[in-house]
Amino acid sequence: MKVCIYGAGAIGGYVGVQLKRAGVDVSLVARGPHLEAMKRNGLKLLIDGEERVEHIPCSDNPAELGPQDYVIVALKGHSVTGVVDAMQPLLGNDTAVVTAVNGVPYWYYYKHGDHLEGRTLESVDPGGKQWNGLRPERAIGCIVYPATEVVEPGVIKHVYGDKFPLGEPSGEITDRVTKLSEAFAAGDMRAPVLPNIRDELWLKLWGNLCFNPISALTHATLDTIASDPGTRAVAKSMMLEAQEIAIQSGVNFRVGVERRIDGAGAVGAHKTSMLQDLERSRAMEIDPLVTVVQEMGRLAGIPTPTIDIVLALVRQRAQIAGCYN
Repeated sequence: MKVCIYGAGAIGGYVGVQLKRAGVDVSLVARGPHLEAMKRNGLKLLIDGEERVEHIPCSDNPAELGPQDYVIVALKGHSVTGVVDAMQPLLGNDTAVVTAVNGVPYWYYYKHGDHLEGRTLESVDPGGKQWNGLRPERAIGCIVYPATEVVEPGVIKHVYGDKFPLGEPSGEITDRVTKLSEAFAAGDMRAPVLPNIRDELWLKLWGNLCFNPISALTHATLDTIASDPGTRAVAKSMMLEAQEIAIQSGVNFRVGVERRIDGAGAVGAHKTSMLQDLERSRAMEIDPLVTVVQEMGRLAGIPTPTIDIVLALVRQRAQIAGCYN
């Protein structure tokens, strides 16, 4: 099994080390000082009190790595469109593209089964670049739950979690998704194959949709957002709007809104990724997490008044900070 991880940062590097230790033929696409450090010293993973170092082929030029069985895309959602052309040398006739990204992926309406079948989403896939360049039939959905961070170039720290639910857009349990799940398991990562990956996608997106932009606007951590009556009410309103959109397209939520908010609050004084990006002057994941839900609401004819307000505010905040294109 040949697996290339496109975007070997915090999550991608963690997956790469674990798969390599399981005997998978892994390669990495990265750039800058992180890439140079991996070339010199290998990729170091700090996990469970151990230092695990693996020397893995890595490059900033995918053409050097050749066609793969699986390409795991571990980039920020807003970055994927810009690398579609560069990814082409990795894609053979049967290559699967595993979207380990936050938010709504380009293939969402593939094998969807209603009047929106085959639609592309401009907010996450401008001009259908990913749909046409990666092709939806290649796609395997992947929801990322672990928390990791790059503590210095070439060094990744695992904070918590090992779960990466997988699923075909069609809901089929195929040979390719089963083999990938088994490879993750061999690398001490849980990757259950789900019959409806969109349910899991929305469960995570439900929180990201509201907690990320609220935190970027207020600089509050999850526990504060969930416990303060005002911000909790804003989060709940956004989640209820999103829930109506998702349910109309057949999504099932296995927990209620209040429980989902309580679960986020229980994480404690954690800064969301959007707040961290703002503080570090990095591009913020506004479109894959928030704008796309607004777009899906408009496609479904469902109003999103609270989402619209928060989106306008966080977009302007990001623009002023130079963190939104």
